[in-house]
Amino acid sequence: MPSEFTGKHVTVAGLGVSGVPAAKVLHGLGAHVTVVNDGDDERARTQAAELEALGVTVRLGDGDTLPEGTELIVTAPGWKPTKPLFTAAGQAGVPVWGDVELAWRLRGLDGRKPAPWLAVTGTNGKTTTVQMLASILKAAGLRTAAVGNIGVSLLDAVTGDTEYDVLAVELSSYQLHWAPSLRAHSATVLNLAPDHLDWHGSMEAYAADKGRVYEGNRVACVYNVADRATEDLVRAADVEEGCRAVGFTLGTPGPSQLGVVEGLLVDRAFVEDRQKNAQELAEVSDVNPPAPHNIANALAAAGLARAFGVSAAAVRDGLRAFTPDAHRIAHVADVDGVAYVDDSKATNTHATEASLAAYESIVWIAGGLAKGATFDELVAGAAKRLRGAVLIGADRALIREALARHAPEVPVVDLDRTDTGAMLQAVQEARRLARPGDTVLLAPACASMDMFTNYNQRGDAFAQAVRELGA
Repeated sequence: MPSEFTGKHVTVAGLGVSGVPAAKVLHGLGAHVTVVNDGDDERARTQAAELEALGVTVRLGDGDTLPEGTELIVTAPGWKPTKPLFTAAGQAGVPVWGDVELAWRLRGLDGRKPAPWLAVTGTNGKTTTVQMLASILKAAGLRTAAVGNIGVSLLDAVTGDTEYDVLAVELSSYQLHWAPSLRAHSATVLNLAPDHLDWHGSMEAYAADKGRVYEGNRVACVYNVADRATEDLVRAADVEEGCRAVGFTLGTPGPSQLGVVEGLLVDRAFVEDRQKNAQELAEVSDVNPPAPHNIANALAAAGLARAFGVSAAAVRDGLRAFTPDAHRIAHVADVDGVAYVDDSKATNTHATEASLAAYESIVWIAGGLAKGATFDELVAGAAKRLRGAVLIGADRALIREALARHAPEVPVVDLDRTDTGAMLQAVQEARRLARPGDTVLLAPACASMDMFTNYNQRGDAFAQAVRELGA
């Protein structure tokens, strides 16, 4: 189909999850596509061969040189803005889009009515919230999908054969940085904590990119009452006339907020006479698991769904139907009166803080790659909940030192090993420290790549070790 891309010379920066679909879509629209990629490994060569068979030009091992004649760059979200490729593009006046920006601009190109986007970002909880949101929308009978940073291509959703009524879209700070035209129906920033600062350059730049999700919102900007920075981003956003600020809180909600009252999730935002009235949405027990940070996720998802006109009954039914992904505060087993919980996805201090807050008496398994993080604030806040700690991984000394400063009475086992078998020993040591009624919690506050392929493998190792305890 004829489009603005027909005959245009477009460079796609990066192969992988976003680059390959972008190259295929642009080629199908008649663009002259060149893909550049830093790597030249076997996977890249396989992807390159697939694209070259279609007539796409691929340059492996050189992601820094701007191809001659380039009129537009579509980049993988993780490529840093400081790369020489983008410096050259800026000097040549060549615009740079991400795959999200491309998807946004392609909506409706085939003549179908574009599906509105309900967008979710934040430092932690994005995937869970967007999956909850999709479950609620489906319970309302709407054709929808959870897409974006969750690992499902937005380009496929926008250009594929399936027609959607609405999309639940997870967006990372990287994706938002490269998506200047995005205008969601409604959006939320769940929380803000230092993360990816090596990419963004500063906390201010990171927050500003997160805040882009609110730009141009039509109906609601949903923010976290407990995280003032998210409300500040709403105040700074240029939204459409009539768009409302809607807060979510674990406390009793005020007008234009969703919150919790006597074990119920309630809405005082999308009701008539919100000064006096509230609508029951669900019970706290309908949220799986009902940990505080996950209840906050559920309220944010409910806020976006309600902004789209979804009924209270659908919110309840959607939350009941939702099953969280593995390694997100997942109960593995009870052994000798001790609960074992896998939150391997807690790869930074902010996520781990929420995880530790969910339990009263904890034997904490932590450690890995710190990524520049410090642990004093985390340990000081959790000290009263800690029965003991078992430390693993390359940067465990940073956590051990924070424990010595802020929780000196807490017994610590420091495992001086970084092989995958260390997890079995860690679980055995945690069992020795735990008492009936305690929770042994894997919430590492660190990345996993020093010992494991990813956080999934780390969580699987923990679950296997727990199963061996109960055998």
